[in-house]
Amino acid sequence: MTYKIYTLGCKVNEYESEVMKDLLENHGFQTSDNPDVCIINTCTVTNQADSKSRKLIRNVKRNNKDAIIVAVGCMIQNKKDNLEELEIDIALGNKDKSKIVDYINDFKNKKIEKFYNINEMEFEDMQLNNFDLTRAYIKIQDGCDNYCAYCIIPYVRGHVRCKKKEIVIKEAKDLIKNGHKEIVLTGIHTGNYHDDNYDFADLLNDLTKLEGLERLRISSVEATELDDKVLKVIKNNKVLTNHMHIPLQAGSDEILRKMNRKYDTKSFKNKIKEIKQIRPDMSITTDVIVGFPGETDELFKESVNTIKDIGFTKIHVFPYSKREGTKASTMSNQINGDVKKERVKTLLQLSKELEQNYMEKHLNKKMNFIPEVYKEGYIIGHTENYLLIKTKGTKDLIGKTVTVKTKEIDYPHIISEICIYVNN
Repeated sequence: MTYKIYTLGCKVNEYESEVMKDLLENHGFQTSDNPDVCIINTCTVTNQADSKSRKLIRNVKRNNKDAIIVAVGCMIQNKKDNLEELEIDIALGNKDKSKIVDYINDFKNKKIEKFYNINEMEFEDMQLNNFDLTRAYIKIQDGCDNYCAYCIIPYVRGHVRCKKKEIVIKEAKDLIKNGHKEIVLTGIHTGNYHDDNYDFADLLNDLTKLEGLERLRISSVEATELDDKVLKVIKNNKVLTNHMHIPLQAGSDEILRKMNRKYDTKSFKNKIKEIKQIRPDMSITTDVIVGFPGETDELFKESVNTIKDIGFTKIHVFPYSKREGTKASTMSNQINGDVKKERVKTLLQLSKELEQNYMEKHLNKKMNFIPEVYKEGYIIGHTENYLLIKTKGTKDLIGKTVTVKTKEIDYPHIISEICIYVNN
């Protein structure tokens, strides 16, 4: 049989789609643009994400009339009682993606729906021995217990649960064996990883000792989880990359309280200072939501000033989107859409300025990078501090470590020249 997978949403979804792909191909399925099975891995983080998921399912069904339509993931979990019009053959929520082959084989022209109590689920072990991309992901954790006022994810992913440390280590070893030099740890609430008394810092420490691993990157981590133990690992081990993504979400204490975030601007700034003291060149990127209910012009200005004070390298900007089922959706003082668009524009411009300032600091320097893409005579990839390098090179350098001298900015790239090819 043939298949095609469509993925919406976050890095966790990307990882889980790769797992399903791996399982299907291990059972003789082949990828095709005219598939027997279409799998849509959905997202529900905003109302717009719901709409995109539904639209994609309809389009896939319309263009693949004879295919088995499988829909999985967060939107399916969230809207499990309202799926009738979508003509889905197999509907799974956020469990049993690792059993995708069994469900397809069991399908006999009668609709299959399988859902569990999301708050009573144990961690579903998924493992990859290989990954299509140069940068490989390991999902170490699922679920969230933070219940931020704007976020639906705890209601569709359930409570925090984690992969056993032995399984994480084995998965990492297998990925390294298959040629991956960089591993990214991912999850819904990654920094809350634990396995009994074994915590996130312990896992980082053990992974950085694995032979053959050049880079270990954390996909995203909360400032509150960067305790002294984690910072000690960051300080003492250069395998951990010089880049961290730490969500701020708002630079106003009043908005942070309304969001039910677990810190204020002062503690966040202090944490960033601690990081910069042990890694002065650390690139720190962040997420910011604009237009949260009650965010006045003055409070937005507070956010802008906080961002400037911290000096992030890049900002991922999101306009607040009312999400049914969350506390924020019932709050008064919802912000006009045009106001949100203007605030997004303001922060995106600031983000570009911050990013270019960081890029300029790294011009005329020798840096290592791992090419990820070959395009029209150029190889493109990231340094360990997440600068995007573009240089003339050959396709055979993909996945290898290359030293370049940075020359000039052609945003979002730094144009560079190859100095030396480092290793296999």
